[in-house]
Amino acid sequence: MEQISWIFLPDPEDTPGAAARKKVIFFLVLAFALSAVGWVFVTKYTASGDRSGLVLATVFTMWCPGFAGLLTRFYFQRNLKGFGFCIGDYKWQIISFGLPVAVGLLIFGAAWVSGIAGFNSYMASTVFSLAYIPAFVYALGFNIFAAAGEEIGWRGLLVPEMAKFMGFTELALISGVIWTVWHLPLILFSTYNGAGPLWYSVLVFIPSVMGAGLILAWLRLKSGSVLTAILFHGFWNYFIQQFYPSLTVPTPASDMMLGEFGWACPIAYVLLAIVFWHYRSGLPAGIK
Repeated sequence: MEQISWIFLPDPEDTPGAAARKKVIFFLVLAFALSAVGWVFVTKYTASGDRSGLVLATVFTMWCPGFAGLLTRFYFQRNLKGFGFCIGDYKWQIISFGLPVAVGLLIFGAAWVSGIAGFNSYMASTVFSLAYIPAFVYALGFNIFAAAGEEIGWRGLLVPEMAKFMGFTELALISGVIWTVWHLPLILFSTYNGAGPLWYSVLVFIPSVMGAGLILAWLRLKSGSVLTAILFHGFWNYFIQQFYPSLTVPTPASDMMLGEFGWACPIAYVLLAIVFWHYRSGLPAGIK
């Protein structure tokens, strides 16, 4: 019992590595405990068909890691320093929102050109009109807000703290596994899955999240800004789940290829992750 309480007690005599380990353990316990509440409500509203309730429960669940991160930093530090709430070099912010847009266009564009999916010209005339701008801004902003909840926790606290006592490859793999496990209840017990069988959604989602986790960790550590992770995550969710699908006439083949639960997504993420991992030596030694 004393050992358990010791884990959760801040100690000014702790080495940086020991202090970071305590924060990571405390954060993970708190994040999963809070998220369990969200998973219960997500399951409840999925079963009842209450779409509004499901959206609220999903956003709450996405913010549970963020709440846990904020509480963890304040408990151990009595301040909120270390999240990376800064802009930093603008090029990393541009890369962070530009990559999801570009990669999504390549994936959906390949489907349109090859005939795997049709291009919805009627919706295009609406989406690319001035009248659509307010809806575009609202939808994108909502996705960024929801993604911020996850990223403040996973990349704002977990990644930089883990980087204080382990190397990047180990950090990326372990944090990726944690992130994957956190998503599984949402996939298994809600509508957050693809058009194919459930096992297929899980199969394609695991490499996607593992690859995305490495990319987001790299961007966070390289830029010193958690905003990179927030932008990448928010833009990816909007463009892959909503914007490009709205321009697409689906087919059975495209249902298995496109979106977060299509086979093209893990391929893109894994290839991108390999590129980012190749440049891991350029990551800073000190964590901002």
